[in-house]
Amino acid sequence: MSDFQTEMNRVVGEFVAAITELAKRAAIDTLESALGGGGKRSGGLSLGRGGGGSRRRGAKRTSSDLDQLGEDFHSFVSKHPGMRIEQINKQLNTTTKDLALPIRKMISEGSLKTKGEKRSTMYFAGEKKKKKD
Repeated sequence: MSDFQTEMNRVVGEFVAAITELAKRAAIDTLESALGGGGKRSGGLSLGRGGGGSRRRGAKRTSSDLDQLGEDFHSFVSKHPGMRIEQINKQLNTTTKDLALPIRKMISEGSLKTKGEKRSTMYFAGEKKKKKD
C-alpha cells in the first residue's frame, strides 16, 4: 500500500502543479489585457475613466477633465431627465465614483437638481450658469 500512496501523492502533486500554473497564466493574461489592452468597457460615450484611458489609475483628474465630464453629464440629464445614477452610468460608460465630484459641484452651483435619496435619487438639469473667465 505504500507504493500506491507514493504514486497517488506524485499524481496529485503533478495535478496541483499543473492547475497552479494554469491559474498563474490566466491571472497574467487578465492583468496584461486589463493594463495594456485599453480596457474592456466599450460602447457609450467614452467618458470617465480618464477620457478613454489616458489617465493612470489613481492619478488626479485635471480641472478640464472634471469640467468636461460635468458638461457631458449635464447635457445628458437635460435630454433624459429623471434618470438614476445607475442608468446614467450605463449610458455614459462611467462609474458613480467618476461622477461624484462633478455632480456635487453642479448641485452646489444650482445647475443640477435632484429628487429622492441615495440609490433612488433622480437627476434633473437646473439652470446652467455661465463661467467667469
